Amino acid sequence: MAKGEREGRLPLLLLLLVLCLLAGSRIAAAATHPQDAAALKSLMRKWSNVPASWRKKSNDPCGDKWDGIECNGANSRVTSLNLFGMNMKGTLSDDIGSLTELRVLDLSSNKDLGGPLTPAIGKLVQLINLALIGCSFSGTVPSELGNLAQLEFFGLNSNQFTGRIPPSLGKLSKVKWLDLADNKLTGLLPNSRDHGAGLDQLLNAEHFHLNQNSLEGPIPEYMFNSSMHLKHILLDRNNFSGTIPSSIGVIPTLEVLRLNNNNFTGRVPAMNNLTKLHVLMLSNNKLSGPMPNLTDMKGLGNVDLSNNSFMPSGVPSWFTELPGLMTLTMQSVGISGKLPQKLFSLRDLQHVILNDNELNDTLDMGNTINDGLDLVDLRNNKITSVTVYSSLDSKLLK
Repeated sequence: MAKGEREGRLPLLLLLLVLCLLAGSRIAAAATHPQDAAALKSLMRKWSNVPASWRKKSNDPCGDKWDGIECNGANSRVTSLNLFGMNMKGTLSDDIGSLTELRVLDLSSNKDLGGPLTPAIGKLVQLINLALIGCSFSGTVPSELGNLAQLEFFGLNSNQFTGRIPPSLGKLSKVKWLDLADNKLTGLLPNSRDHGAGLDQLLNAEHFHLNQNSLEGPIPEYMFNSSMHLKHILLDRNNFSGTIPSSIGVIPTLEVLRLNNNNFTGRVPAMNNLTKLHVLMLSNNKLSGPMPNLTDMKGLGNVDLSNNSFMPSGVPSWFTELPGLMTLTMQSVGISGKLPQKLFSLRDLQHVILNDNELNDTLDMGNTINDGLDLVDLRNNKITSVTVYSSLDSKLLK
């Protein structure tokens, strides 16, 4: 071969070599990291009703775009496993702990996915979103979940978890949404003074949803403080006792407070600093003392203080001083006297439920009744007559 021919072919050979290398890099980038591919295939063996894309003979979930899988293109690691509402059945094996680059794990709304929750989830230290909502997981909540330092959303609600809330959850310093509602949890709320870690340390949390369990005991004053950013405190339908901690009244961001259906006793603490509060539910407890004064809580839209043991009182003045009031429920709280006409003209009012009290005299609801008002329940009172200047008469009154 002549020298010129050899020199002419060298650039062509180099070009072919570069193209082969580029093609190889693309193939490598498409291939799922072997650790993650093996973990997903092992998980699949514990599940039935997985998506059709998972049942293909493939070792490359990322490249073959398995449903519910997202990957990091740079390192071919699985970053999201989202199989919400796939009607899957089975258990969650320890193999989940091998997906160490996961940011999102959402297996919610698979009601036949259950069994004990593996502590291996605690190895997923990059996890930001953990959602296992509406499944059938049982047993205790693993303390290893406290290792998920990046977690912002923690949703284990609507399962069958038992036992105590692990104090280690207090180490989830970035969590904004903590939801363990609708389980079978028992025991006290964990706090840092007694356990070294506890829910009182979650200063960035905006949602505490612990309702519909069997949690019990008093709630200590130091469980809440003014440095918290809580918007929702849902502790209803448990077995809490003792007084409502006054520290709840110093959380400036609070919008929803539901403590109903417990065994709280004593006076309602001052809450007038909760100017953003929209929902206040204290019904079905054993609260006593004077009726709480809600005058300054102008943001309230839904109030229910029913079925407590407050001191008998006249109609509270704040009934007509809450401009955004939508639902007023005060069943069996011992209020007496004449209802003010102004109540029924509040712009947003929809429901007034005041049955089983000592309301008396006549009631003239006036001719400026809010058009959105669709229920007024005044049964079992001592009102002698009611006047309604409205075609809604028969629909409104009970």
